[in-house]
Amino acid sequence: MSILVAVSTHDGENLVTDDHAGMARYFDVYRFADGEAEFVERRENSKYGGDERMKHGDPKKAKSSLEALGDVDVWASARFGPNLPRLLKKLLCVVVRAQTVQQAIDLIAANLEQVAEQCAMGEERSHVVLSAQ
Repeated sequence: MSILVAVSTHDGENLVTDDHAGMARYFDVYRFADGEAEFVERRENSKYGGDERMKHGDPKKAKSSLEALGDVDVWASARFGPNLPRLLKKLLCVVVRAQTVQQAIDLIAANLEQVAEQCAMGEERSHVVLSAQ
């Protein structure tokens, strides 16, 4: 099983914690397979039409973020905005109670079975919240 996970970040080191997931400058994409997480690529949010002036909950904002995420199965961030129900129709959203990208990756790896189960539920999925114990 292979799962692609995007993490919202401004700098590749820290999660976006001061705003919603779609306001990130970048989406760093990781492939989870065989118990390992491998960095795949960095996607620039603005390249796909993400505009920091868009209001939270704007359907155009959700659409541009989803275009940037494309083939991603899971989107991980510290916060999601009012577009969460729209996003869940296309991918699994995981709220990670963490500060850094590495902490988020570690939390997903430790809870990969739960994440995979929710991914498999399709449009019936609900978001997942992961916290360090």
